[in-house]
Amino acid sequence: MKKILLGLAAAGLGTMLAFGGGAFAEEAAHNAAEPTHFPIKHPEQMKWSFAGPFGTYDKQQLQRGLKIYKEVCSACHSMKLVAFRSLSELGYSEAQVKAFAAEYEVKDGPNAEGEMFTRKAIPADHFPAPFANEQAAAAANNGAAPPDFSLIAKARAVERGFPQFLIDIFWGQYQEGGPDYIHALLTGFGETPPEGMKIPEGTHYNPYFIAAKSLAMAQPLQDGQVTYDDGSPQTLAQYSKDVSAFLMWAAEPHLEDRKKTGFRVMIFLVLFAGLLYVAKRRIWADIEH
Repeated sequence: MKKILLGLAAAGLGTMLAFGGGAFAEEAAHNAAEPTHFPIKHPEQMKWSFAGPFGTYDKQQLQRGLKIYKEVCSACHSMKLVAFRSLSELGYSEAQVKAFAAEYEVKDGPNAEGEMFTRKAIPADHFPAPFANEQAAAAANNGAAPPDFSLIAKARAVERGFPQFLIDIFWGQYQEGGPDYIHALLTGFGETPPEGMKIPEGTHYNPYFIAAKSLAMAQPLQDGQVTYDDGSPQTLAQYSKDVSAFLMWAAEPHLEDRKKTGFRVMIFLVLFAGLLYVAKRRIWADIEH
């Protein structure tokens, strides 16, 4: 009887392996295709005019980036911490800033009757949001509210890992990670997901997305989508780099002043240390050690 039971158990195990082996293998292959860490690919380290201790913004590039934001990004993304008057730092005249602001309408009030009203924006106003509130923004974008772009270049960055972080400790903090990430994300929509990876319906695969394998936003930029007046290439790569630089300026408009101040402080510290050394030598020169 014992031998019969063992035989039945072995036969049952063999049947389960025969019919279930394919399912187990398929599940293992599926799990292997699913990433566990994001982003799947690290952004490429780009060359930026504002990089390094003496870097400065390219105003022509910033103007092109503003054009992309206005014509493409502003349909979904707000930039509520940036005032129109700050656009004068991009090389625009006072009249041009006023004309640019007047193209937008902002809500104001209450008026004498206690009611809110809309008016044309002035340089003192900030960029208005495209949606009335976050719930309306989420409802119009597959349940995911588009983030505000005011500080996005400082809020989004990918850890550089070993040994890059050690180099950053001694050479100086790498602050271009945000623009690197934005550029990679905008140019990464065309890639095909690995075989076996399932992409949720209504989302779009992007190996550079920092939070998941796909995101609700579809590819926003295409070659030839925005017309440049300065003869720059009208390509996806150029668009992505220009708008990334512009968002870096929006997040840190005083970057150039900060670097100039830091350089002056370093010069002062070097000179001050030299003066202290000379004073020490003069004071203690006649004293035996």
